[in-house]
Amino acid sequence: MSALAVSRWPGQSWEDLLRLREEMEWPEGSKVEIIDGVITVSPSPANQHNVIAEKVQRRLYSVLPEDWGIYQTLSVSVPLSLGMFIPDLVVVPVAEAGAPGTSISASAAELVVEVTSPSNAHHDRVGKLAGYAAAGVPLYLLIDRWAPGGPKVTLHGEPQDRVYRVLRACKFGEPITLPEPFSLEIDTSAFPVD
Repeated sequence: MSALAVSRWPGQSWEDLLRLREEMEWPEGSKVEIIDGVITVSPSPANQHNVIAEKVQRRLYSVLPEDWGIYQTLSVSVPLSLGMFIPDLVVVPVAEAGAPGTSISASAAELVVEVTSPSNAHHDRVGKLAGYAAAGVPLYLLIDRWAPGGPKVTLHGEPQDRVYRVLRACKFGEPITLPEPFSLEIDTSAFPVD
C-alpha cells in the first residue's frame, strides 16, 4: 500500500482537519498525519525502517537526562504549517509528553528523527522539514534510505524562517555526530539498506 492523501476543501479550518483525522476510521496499523494541510495515510513501515529507528533510539538513551523521553507514536502539532506529524522518534521532556491531550506542540521537541519510506520520502524531505523548522525544533535528523544517489543521513539545525541549515550529512556507513545537548556519535554502518 502506498500513501493515501485526503485533500482539503475550500474554507476548511485547522480544527476541521483535526476533527476529521480523529473521527474517521482509518486502516488499522496505518499512520495518519496532516502534512501541508492534507491528511496523509501511510502503511506501517517495513522491518528495516523499524530497525534503524531502534538503533538510533538505543544510542539516544545513553545520553538523555532522566526527565527527557524518546517517543515513537507521539503526534506533534505544527498548526502554522497545517501539520500534525508522527515522527519515527521524537525527544521531548517527559512532562510535555505526559500532558493531557493527543498531541504535543512541535516546539517542545529537542530532536525529531524521520526515517524515509518509499511512500513518505518526499514528505520527510520537504513538508516535514519546513514544518519542524517553522516550529523551531532545534535538530531534525533525516535518515533517508531512498535518497537519490544512495542512502544518506542529514542533520538539520539552526532553524530560521521555516528553513534549516544542514549541520552534517553522510552516507550510510559513515558516522554522524549530534551536537549538544546530545554529544553523540551514531554509527550508520549498522543501518540496513535493503
